[in-house]
Amino acid sequence: MHLDLHVSRFDWAGTPSAIGPGIMRLARAAESAGVRTLSFMDHYFQMENVAPAEDPMLEVYTALGFVAGVTQRLRLRALVTGATYRHPGLLAKIVTTLDVLSGGRAELGIGAAWYEREHVGLGVPFPPIAERFERLEETIRICLQMWSDDDGPFEGAYYQLAETLCSPPPVSSPHPSILIGGGGEKKTLRLVAQYGDACNFYVPPEGVGHKLDVLREHCDAVGRDIREIEITAILNVAPDWTVDDMVRGAEAYAAVGVSTVVASGLGDDPVARLEGVFGPAVERLRSVRPQMP
Repeated sequence: MHLDLHVSRFDWAGTPSAIGPGIMRLARAAESAGVRTLSFMDHYFQMENVAPAEDPMLEVYTALGFVAGVTQRLRLRALVTGATYRHPGLLAKIVTTLDVLSGGRAELGIGAAWYEREHVGLGVPFPPIAERFERLEETIRICLQMWSDDDGPFEGAYYQLAETLCSPPPVSSPHPSILIGGGGEKKTLRLVAQYGDACNFYVPPEGVGHKLDVLREHCDAVGRDIREIEITAILNVAPDWTVDDMVRGAEAYAAVGVSTVVASGLGDDPVARLEGVFGPAVERLRSVRPQMP
C-alpha cells in the first residue's frame, strides 16, 4: 500500500518569507520518509471549512514547480485542479512543463470545482454544476489530445482550439497520470471509468465498497477493467494519532480495495509529524495489500 501526503494549510510556516523555506523542509522530509506523492490544494482562497479564507494559500503549480526543484523522487500532484480555474490548453501546457522539468514526476489531479467564493472574489466565471462537469470532460479530452500525436483542432461545446500543439511533450509515458477527484456516482465515476488512471474518495472505509460497485458498473459499460484504475482515499490523521493508529486507519481502507491513502493532518510542525508518525507508517504499509471486493 502506498502513502501519499496532502498539504492543505500553509500557516504553519509563519510569515510569507518563511513559507518557501518551510515547504522545502517539508518536501525533503517527505521524500526522505518514503512518501510517494506530495499534493497541494488548488484554490485561490483557503477553504472556509479548514481555516479562515484569509489564511495563506499558494498557486498550486508554482508551488509544485518549486518542490520539483528541491526534490528528486517525489511525485507532484494538485488535489485537485478545478476545471474552471484555467483554460484547458493552458492547463495541459502547465502540467506538461511540470512533468518535463521534474523528469516525469507530474500528475494531473482534476475535478469540476465547487468553491464559489473564490471564483466570485477573483472574477473567475462559475457556471452551474451541470456545465462545470461538461467543461471538466472537455478539459480532460483536450489534455489527452495535447498529450497525443494529434496536434490538430479540438471542437467542443465550450472550447475550440485551432491547434493542440504541445512541445515539448511530457516525459511521463504515455502521459501524466490523470486522477479524477470526487465520488459523484452519475457523472464523476463515469468520467473516472472513461478517462481516469486514478480516483480519489473522501469517504470513510465503510462507504468505499458502494462507490467501487458503482465504478465497476461504469467500467463494465465502457469495456474497462476496474483494476486498471488506482483507488485512493483521503486519510484524515488526528492530532493525537500514533504510528499504530495511522497504520490501522490505512489498513481499514486497504480491506475495502484502496491501494493508496492520501494522508492529511500534519499539524503545526509538519517535519516532526513526518519523522515521528508518517515515515514509520510508510515502512509498515509497504507490506499491506489492498483487497478489491
